[in-house]
Amino acid sequence: MAARDTIAAVATPPGRGGVGIVRISGANCPQIAESLIGSLPPPRVAKLVDFTDQQQQLIDQGIALYFPAPHSFTGEDVLELQGHGGPLVMDLLLQAALQAGARVAHAGEFSERAFLNDKLDLVQAEAIADLIDAQSHAAARLASRTLQGHFSQRIHTLVEQLIELRLYVEAAIDFPEEEIDFLNDGHVSERLLSIMSLVEKTFQSAQSGRVLRDGLTLVIAGRPNAGKSSLLNALAGSESAIVTEIPGTTRDLLKERITIEGIPLHIIDTAGLRESDDPIEAEGVRRAREQMAEADRVLWVFDDRSDPDPMALDRSTLPEGVPVTLIRNKIDLTGKSPGLHQIEDGVEICLSAKQGEGMSLLNDHLKQCAGYHDQHEGEFIARRRHLDALQRGMQYLEHGQQSLLRDQAGELLAEDLRVAQLALSEITGEFTADDLLGRIFSSFCIGK
Repeated sequence: MAARDTIAAVATPPGRGGVGIVRISGANCPQIAESLIGSLPPPRVAKLVDFTDQQQQLIDQGIALYFPAPHSFTGEDVLELQGHGGPLVMDLLLQAALQAGARVAHAGEFSERAFLNDKLDLVQAEAIADLIDAQSHAAARLASRTLQGHFSQRIHTLVEQLIELRLYVEAAIDFPEEEIDFLNDGHVSERLLSIMSLVEKTFQSAQSGRVLRDGLTLVIAGRPNAGKSSLLNALAGSESAIVTEIPGTTRDLLKERITIEGIPLHIIDTAGLRESDDPIEAEGVRRAREQMAEADRVLWVFDDRSDPDPMALDRSTLPEGVPVTLIRNKIDLTGKSPGLHQIEDGVEICLSAKQGEGMSLLNDHLKQCAGYHDQHEGEFIARRRHLDALQRGMQYLEHGQQSLLRDQAGELLAEDLRVAQLALSEITGEFTADDLLGRIFSSFCIGK
């Protein structure tokens, strides 16, 4: 461990509570303990003590806990002072620790030190914040699994398989005089396909975990007076938006956050899309198109009375690459039955937002879009950067597969495997030097 300042911070939330904790980490913990409580407590033993300041004035009475390095959360000496949870008491304790040789910790610095001291990898460190910020039971469970190392273990397994395959390919390149044709015996291709399959499975699990963490952003769009605001109200379960028969009521963006089976949904109601000379309405349309381009999914609403053919929709007006669900609204006025239908470009749902008919079909559809399962959880929590790294890793592997099958280019395959390994290693924060040569001689029996 590198020598660092000793840091201190209040570890409990602001406000009043039964118990408050000041956490201290660093080499000066023994001196600070001597100053505040008279002596260093025995390791991992709760001790009732008096907390005093530099003038030996009593601040509070509470519990002191000492965790010597490296057996602590940060990997450094850690001292926790548990007192009564009043803001003034916590501030006095923190000020006394600062006067005794600590400095105020930066945001997240305790977790950062745990990462730097190899107590946690980067995924696990992020999972701490995700567990604290979890907004559903499912998200909390997945964050807990990630903190326990389930996601990290999957990535480590992938990286190890990539390294083993690299060793095999490097052997074929560096020892061409061997009688076995390493690249054409089918072994490389089979192992590469196996790794790609595991990367794809990991990506799907991470995608589900990302949705449970961040939620889906849904943009409700369509022509004026199609019932977009009524759909927002139906999803939110409240009268969030003004609903009238006058087209163009919604001028700005209306946002609601709801949860369906533990899945956060960020719903944005937009202005009706049409040409307008009204500068306010025109700005609303511009903002609507901007939100559509950033959405996870667009719910395109049309009036079943005036737009009988959803395929007449001009798809060139919709953002490229964003999935669209067609909502055939106001079926209570046309006598159509609620239903969900697969169409050429996706899914069409017949419903009445005002009467609530067919809303359960929409909810089930949204859960399916979010990767919901009966157990309503995947394997681990994930972030967008994890998905990006997995996607880049898969792209490198696909390119390497082409190099192998089309060109029998072992050197190109080896390079693609290397950069794929680096991409996946970004997830856990492992940026180690390439020690492949040493692994070759220690892992393979080359022979001569």
